[in-house]
Order: sequence, then C-alpha cells, then structure tokens
Amino acid sequence: MTHSSSRPKLTLILASPRGFCAGVDRAIQIVETALDRFGPPVYVRHEIVHNRFVVEALERKGAVFVEELDEVPEGARVIFSAHGVPKSVPADAKARELIYYDATCPLVSKVHVEAERLNERGLEIILIGHDGHPEVIGTMGQLPEGAVKLVETVADAEAFTPLDASKLAFITQTTLSVDDTAEIVSVLKRRFPAIAAPHKEDICYATTNRQEAVKTIAPRAEAMLVIGAPNSSNSMRLVEVAARAGCAYAALVQRAEDIDWAALGQPRTVGLTAGASAPEVLVDEVVAAFRERFDVTVEDAPVNRESVQFKLPRALAGQ
Repeated sequence: MTHSSSRPKLTLILASPRGFCAGVDRAIQIVETALDRFGPPVYVRHEIVHNRFVVEALERKGAVFVEELDEVPEGARVIFSAHGVPKSVPADAKARELIYYDATCPLVSKVHVEAERLNERGLEIILIGHDGHPEVIGTMGQLPEGAVKLVETVADAEAFTPLDASKLAFITQTTLSVDDTAEIVSVLKRRFPAIAAPHKEDICYATTNRQEAVKTIAPRAEAMLVIGAPNSSNSMRLVEVAARAGCAYAALVQRAEDIDWAALGQPRTVGLTAGASAPEVLVDEVVAAFRERFDVTVEDAPVNRESVQFKLPRALAGQ
C-alpha cells in the first residue's frame, strides 16, 4: 500500500437517496421472517429482488428460488417476488394447496388496482413499460388477455391505434426513466387528448428520487458508477439518466470487482449510487476499492430524505 500523498486525489460523491427502497426492504423481510418462523425451505417464485448478492444471501439461509410454481412441492410455502405476479399465479397456488405470501411492492399493487378500475370503466389500457420485465408481466396479467396494450417507446406511442380514442387510459411500470416516460406520455396526450392518466404518478417515489439524486451529481462528476444488476430496470435507468445528464462515463457494476479501472482512467470526481435492490454493503465495498487506488474524499449529496415504510403481510406480522 502506497502512502496517501503519492496516490491521486479523488472526490467520491455519494448519491442520496440510493440503494434499498421500502418495497425491497419489505420483500426481503418477508423471506427472512418466513424462514425464521417456519424454517427452511421456503420457496420464492422469481428473484425476490433483482440482485444476486441479496438472492445468494437468502439462499444461504434456506430460501429456494424457482421460476415457476410447478417447481414447488405440494403443501410447501412460497413467496411471490416484489415485482408482482399475474392473477393466474395465486389462483394456481390455491389450487395446489400451497401456502403463499405475496411480497409484491404496495406501489406495484396500486398500479394493479388502477388497471382493474380502468378496465371496469370500459377503457382500453396502455401500459408504458419494458416487454418481458416481471412487473409488466404481472400487471398485464391482472386483466384478460388483450385488455392491456404495451407501449415501450415514443415510436410505439406514435404508431399506436386505439379501438376508440375516446375510451383510452394509460398506466406505467413503477421503475421507468421519469424523462423517457414523460416523452411517451406527451405523445399519447397530443394524439389522444381524452386519454385518462393515473391520479398520482405510477413511477414510484424511490425510482424518482434516485434519478433526481443522479441528475444533481452527474454534471459535477467525470464518471458515474451505478451499483445494481443488469436485469434491474431501476438500476439500468440510473445509468441512462447519468449519461443524459452530461456524465462522460456512466457504468453499471454489480460489485467492486466489476469496476473497469482502465475505462475509468484517472478521474478527479466520481459519482456513486445504487439501484433500489442493491444493499449498502456493496456501496461500502466499492468505496473501499477506490480507497485502495486513490486518496479518497467522500462527499454526501443528499437530495431527498425517505421515510416510507411498508408493513409486513398480516399472516407474517403478528407472532
């Protein structure tokens, strides 16, 4: 280890808020509580949250991750991931007499309820989201096949042909880029002035706050690292937000060992954040990796304070 005086100086700007949101916290607690109370194995359908580090830690405690319910033995306990599931999944669990707990984020559940209400009003529903993402599959699966149409891009919005332009509504995935979504919504509103919008923004507070924090830091940072998983929508959006906000180098890393030091070069300022499913221990690990190479000053850049907490499902809450 060289003396700090001979190492290049670096300011590491930590975005705040970053990392776990209330929905992720709750989902992990649901798995841990079920394991504590009933002992392993507890099955989890799909990664509880999109983070390998979190998933592997829960596997060590006895959680068994499966993609579909048919991999869960009769009568076992199963938890549905924070992203939400189609209606067919709990119905299937009941039919197979599985004991299930739903770890769907309450803010995703809010979008599910919204979709049902819009459908009851006889409106055709556009869902702005990413094809194949578990949250999108879950939301579309709240209603009969074809009731929800997916729009991913501005081009999709320009090309969309409704059944009846006067009976149209839109909802969105909770983890999208705020700016990209605003562009798509403005196209829909221009083309279909009567389109019904959500009462309150569907993009969740945590996604919005983490993007705001990145926008605040990005103009000052020569590089921005986002700790998160490549299948995590909110983490991938943070990389895009940083690049769009003027950061010359923006990259996703799952953990410290993924940092491409050669590509990073010798910056004086680096911004650091973590997606909503990345634990703070991974942030500490990245900071430590920088300290090995640079004389680091850590600066906190708080943009918003978060105090949201979600209760555990009733079946797990009381002893």
